Amino acid sequence: MSALFGRRLRRGATTTAVAAAAIAALSASQAPGAIPTDPGGAQSAADATPPAGSTATGNSPYYTELPPLTTPDGPGTSIDLPAITTGPAEAGIPASVLAAYKQAEQALAETKPGCNLPWQLLAAIGKVESGQARGGRVDANGTTTSPILGPVLNGIGFANISDTDNGEYDGDSTHDRAVGPMQFIPSTWATWGQDANGDGRKDPNNIYDAALAAAEYLCHADRDLSVDADLREAILSYNHSQEYLTTVLTWFEYYNRGTHEVPDGTGVLPIGTGPADPGPSPSPTPPPTPGTPKPSDPSTPGGESGNPSTPGGGSTTPPPSSEPTPPVTPAPKPVVKRIEKTDAGTLTAMAGSQFTERTSVRAVDAAGEPVADVPVRFEIVGDTDARFVSGKSALTLSTDEDGTATAPPVQAGEQTGAFAIRASVDVKGVADVEYTASVTARQADGLTRTGDEELTAESGTAFEDRVSVKATYKGEAASGVAATATVITAGGSAPRADGPYFKDAAGNPLRELTDLETDANGALQLPRIYADDTTGTFLLRIETEGGATLTVELTVTAPPADTAPPADTL
Repeated sequence: MSALFGRRLRRGATTTAVAAAAIAALSASQAPGAIPTDPGGAQSAADATPPAGSTATGNSPYYTELPPLTTPDGPGTSIDLPAITTGPAEAGIPASVLAAYKQAEQALAETKPGCNLPWQLLAAIGKVESGQARGGRVDANGTTTSPILGPVLNGIGFANISDTDNGEYDGDSTHDRAVGPMQFIPSTWATWGQDANGDGRKDPNNIYDAALAAAEYLCHADRDLSVDADLREAILSYNHSQEYLTTVLTWFEYYNRGTHEVPDGTGVLPIGTGPADPGPSPSPTPPPTPGTPKPSDPSTPGGESGNPSTPGGGSTTPPPSSEPTPPVTPAPKPVVKRIEKTDAGTLTAMAGSQFTERTSVRAVDAAGEPVADVPVRFEIVGDTDARFVSGKSALTLSTDEDGTATAPPVQAGEQTGAFAIRASVDVKGVADVEYTASVTARQADGLTRTGDEELTAESGTAFEDRVSVKATYKGEAASGVAATATVITAGGSAPRADGPYFKDAAGNPLRELTDLETDANGALQLPRIYADDTTGTFLLRIETEGGATLTVELTVTAPPADTAPPADTL
């Protein structure tokens, strides 16, 4: 085990002891959801380490820093322990990251309600694995501004996992590396990867995709995470280490006490080793004593030291000034007061086609100014089989710099009728907005006969040739279009009472067919037509949904006269 975790295990004994004390302190208040202080059989399960490739992360290194004992919702138990009083800013979770965790929780509540997955568990794992995507350094779609990669798993100081993805996710075609804010190794991502933001890609560096994948992974094997044994089993399946279990449980309890949203990119970065800094520091610095201010660098979120791309890296030498460096306070985030449509139009599409219009909303504050980075949930509601092009009926996107969020196109199904696309934000007092959409029946604007034979029959016989037509819409074959065929009177539209006819299932004459439909190539062949004793020229009108019509002439002739001489001439 010591070869797997580098610097982390050099401080492992202290960290585990501190974590145990922190759990006891946090649990003492008996708050709802408090973690048990007696792990029971989970410790023995953690002692038997499975192959690294069988865990989500390949047992890659993680951040071991613990939360403050002063919990987010008020004063907590205070004991004199080093390296755990990191300040109330630790309770802040970047907006997009928090939205991803909550979206994943909601998704699992619908698909696997028996799992009872709390988003705080995802937050705890995300904190430990990547410091909440390096303090929320993600773009408007939730993708990290640069890849988050763990160390090369080449057996030197870590597990030995040969390449499984040809470098597609981790850029390494020799060995695997854990990838993204939830630190999946490529082989695990290949099984559990998700597309939660509806962009058509399963991206381990996208927080929405990664959070949903982690949720699915934790909930598999019919686990119920409200049961302590299942909770511990799920965490150990993510990274099989007793220290990891203790660290995650401590953050889980901390987040259960309360959190708040902070702007993306301003989250507090953990101290210590993690996916961007897997090896030991060249000159380790002992933990600060309580009350000693941390060195500050305004270029990094939360005033932490080190390069933003390497959480926990850089010098820890205090500034020469004897006065503590004042903390950098981010500008207050604008408060969303309402969301509004950017277009008042109605969305319409033909069955089986893609809507050309897209739904878009703008988030604004009390002064009407745009608010960026607001997670907006778009949801298709109503009795419809229409879906976003990703195949989902709901997804979450963040507003851009001008305050707008635009949903992907919607693909109409075969079910016609009206439905709505609802946009909402998770802000108290902000009303939802809805776009009205409708799906119309498949249509044709052109109809041509595919043969040019004259359609002629003697009375009392069947027409030798059958009528075949092809329907088109905007020059393309129109499939699945409803059509009718009627033998009509000249200048009229009602079915005739005599003349050529079709037959129903019982063989009775039928001069109007209403349940016709073009095939996948837009083609339609009518049933055989029969002539009665009425001779002359008749009109057969074929009409499709959308108004395309075609009129075909049918001619019925009398049978030839008997050429035999009369009997009295013989």
